[in-house]
Amino acid sequence: MKPALLPFDDARAALLEQAAPIDEVETVDTAAAAGRVLAADIRSTLDVPPRDNTQMDGYAVRRADLLQAAPERPVRLPVAQRIPAGHVGRPLKAGEAARIFTGGLVPEGADAIVMQEMAVADGDTVSFSQCPAPGEWIRRTGEDIRNGSVILAAGARLTPQATGLAASVGLASLPVRRPVRVGCFFTGDELAMPGEPLRPGAIYNSNRYVLGALIRAMGCELVDLGNVPDTLAATREALRRAAQGNDLIVTSGGVSVGEEDHVKPAVEAEGELRMWQIAIKPGKPLAYGRVRRGVSDAGIAHFIGLPGNPVSSFVTFLLLVRPFVQRLQGMADVAPRALPMRADFDWPKPDRRREFLRAKINADGGLDLFPNQSSAVLTSTVWGDGLIDNPPQHAIARGDIVRFLPFSELTK
Repeated sequence: MKPALLPFDDARAALLEQAAPIDEVETVDTAAAAGRVLAADIRSTLDVPPRDNTQMDGYAVRRADLLQAAPERPVRLPVAQRIPAGHVGRPLKAGEAARIFTGGLVPEGADAIVMQEMAVADGDTVSFSQCPAPGEWIRRTGEDIRNGSVILAAGARLTPQATGLAASVGLASLPVRRPVRVGCFFTGDELAMPGEPLRPGAIYNSNRYVLGALIRAMGCELVDLGNVPDTLAATREALRRAAQGNDLIVTSGGVSVGEEDHVKPAVEAEGELRMWQIAIKPGKPLAYGRVRRGVSDAGIAHFIGLPGNPVSSFVTFLLLVRPFVQRLQGMADVAPRALPMRADFDWPKPDRRREFLRAKINADGGLDLFPNQSSAVLTSTVWGDGLIDNPPQHAIARGDIVRFLPFSELTK
């Protein structure tokens, strides 16, 4: 009797339980930290802004001087000083205004800014026809960031704007986890590389390009071991080489049950297989295990074997390998964002497995389905904008709201 297929959510949870974060920490320049994962909370050592400053070009005033201002009775004040950004003005006396420019420090005594469009300058004086609100157009000290507050949390992948935030509080370097090292190889005597003549029965290895690009895009160090012949001995040797110095081994092909599928027995010979075959479509023959390292490098390398069909390989990487790698990187939140969207198609014959259907956002804000959902049609992944996460045996009717996973969320 065949063992039952593991439900997707159970498989994902089991994988994530195995992915202990890498504990090695590096310190890198803030300018080079985008894409890395923080190893510790980052706290500010100053207030931002450090002092009250103006959001607008205009005039710093005391409101008490303008309480009687009205369109029919403007109040005229002398302009006693000029305060550009980066300069400190003197205290503002009663009965005077200060010309001030965006980012300029609000002088002591001023309690509002009148934007220049609401004032009428005339030589060394300026007229106001209304009184500003208390604190109008003033950025207060610490309004953006308070001294001592956490501005970036451990486990966050640093975006360009996050590095800018770190720079804004004077941090020239940041503690990040070292990159995950991934060894990758591809099984199949039929595989050829682009640029080579395509012999009878051969196919070009697209998975090598897709998976390699996805691994690099996650900030990993990739060791590409290339194509491996369909023999048990060659597969075992490739596993041993991939385990040396790498945290994770990712393979494509050879994880099914055919006579030429050697990955499963190779992993069992070189380590242990802990999970095999998941109730999803595409991507059922996915395997997880551990491979022993050599005597000189004690420990284990995680192993995830992906199917050979290109769409299956792509989808299972996005849904299962990606969150696994993110956990190794120390990220806490690895769940992809799902959007509720309208189906503009019918799907009357669902599979008994959980399906991930390639779909495209149309001009009306709904989803169109790629007509051929075969696991071999890589065109669907280029045409589509993402995946519809469809529960087992769940028919979809035009107008239904479905759960949509955008590729933009899954490939960054």
